Amino acid sequence: MTSTNSATSATPTWPTQHDLNDLQGDVVLGMPKRTEDFIFFNIQNANAFKHSLKLLIPSITTTAQIQKLRQDISDHKRAGATGLIQCVGINIAFSNQGLKKLGIMDDLNDPSFDAGQLASAKALGDEGTTDSSGSFTPNWLSAFKSEIDGIILIAGESRASVLQGTNKVDHIFGETIREVLKVTGQVRPGKEKGHEHFGFLDGISSPAIDALTGHLPGQIVVPPGVLVCGTTGDVDIQRPAWATNGSFLVYRHFNQLVPEFKKFLEDNPLEFPAIPAKQGSELLGARLFGRWPSGAPIELAPTHDDPALAADKQRNNNFDFSQDPLDQTKCPFAAHIRKANPRADLDKFGPTALTQHMLVRQSIAFGPEVAPDEAQSHKTRQDRGLAFVCYQSNAGWANTKNFPPKTINGTAYQSGFDPIIGQNNGAPRQTDGLQPKNSNAETTLPLDFIVSKGGQYFFSPSISALQTKFSA
Repeated sequence: MTSTNSATSATPTWPTQHDLNDLQGDVVLGMPKRTEDFIFFNIQNANAFKHSLKLLIPSITTTAQIQKLRQDISDHKRAGATGLIQCVGINIAFSNQGLKKLGIMDDLNDPSFDAGQLASAKALGDEGTTDSSGSFTPNWLSAFKSEIDGIILIAGESRASVLQGTNKVDHIFGETIREVLKVTGQVRPGKEKGHEHFGFLDGISSPAIDALTGHLPGQIVVPPGVLVCGTTGDVDIQRPAWATNGSFLVYRHFNQLVPEFKKFLEDNPLEFPAIPAKQGSELLGARLFGRWPSGAPIELAPTHDDPALAADKQRNNNFDFSQDPLDQTKCPFAAHIRKANPRADLDKFGPTALTQHMLVRQSIAFGPEVAPDEAQSHKTRQDRGLAFVCYQSNAGWANTKNFPPKTINGTAYQSGFDPIIGQNNGAPRQTDGLQPKNSNAETTLPLDFIVSKGGQYFFSPSISALQTKFSA
């Protein structure tokens, strides 16, 4: 996806109280959740849907409500109270097809959104087949290869709360929509809370909007226009006025081959002085991600995990990558966190080269924990993975082998694919820098440990746009 709306309609004082009540709650702050349902739907009757949507709008969760809820949660914890605060959050977004079905023909000036994710599956590196005419068909879930008009997100602290929200949505929309697919996500249990299925802490380095969230040391600060249409820092692209306080939502359905990933680490321990094989396998995983499972960055902890560093919010993001084009002794150029957030690697391209491509992730895991028979056989038998949700994204870097841009002796250096999410249409991938003692050594990743099973691009409108443009 490209960046958002026109600078001509930017509001320097953003966010006002109106903006906080206008922006859907998941976009920047994220709806608090232990579990979440994603309902992908088709509109069956546009006029009836518009009337039903008007009834749902009072239940759509705003950023102002999320601010208060997060403060309540913080107060609850500080008071030493037990249990979780009951909460239900509901948001809604539409595909380009959904907009057209509602008679909204305005151009949002985003080619990826216009075409839909199915059209970009091959460019994204998803696995699939190409027929004799050159037409590419990805190996996606059938639902994502069919028509999807919109998505409803329902999040809560428990399944009971999410079911309460789901029942409300079902009651309001009834036969005006048809459910194409429902994905249920849940935070992983116990000490794995906050970790994705490979075991690595997720969501540490999201950018901050100072006027709304403040920021921690080392956290990338972006103007609101990177995430929210029509606000300060937005790029000079003309979009309709109703797009203000909206944002693009990207959904990607990622299956994770956890037993296979663990086996790959086990079979390929990195050799490093005074490090046993088991720790060499852990080091390989850390160099693939750029962080240890605890969340400690390898740029600050290059050979051993450091849980104390990971837990320190004043330090765990306060670093930059070495700018020596020959130095990958700490964080490889192709490491996942460096591909996603290259920090000073882009400084020479100007102040907006990095910020205009930042994203806020609101993802959640889905599927069961790895079963004993899967761990023993090193073979995935049950679907599990990540319901990847982000607002304002540029996913192309993961599949760009010469990113972050480096030159050695005047020649462009290709660091290879992002070893975690970078995909090569099912073919083996090459990546460099994993061997600390020989950073130029190329490593072949024999399979995709994360496999895309589909997705779609959506637009999350403001509350005022839902009231005036989308409903009746």
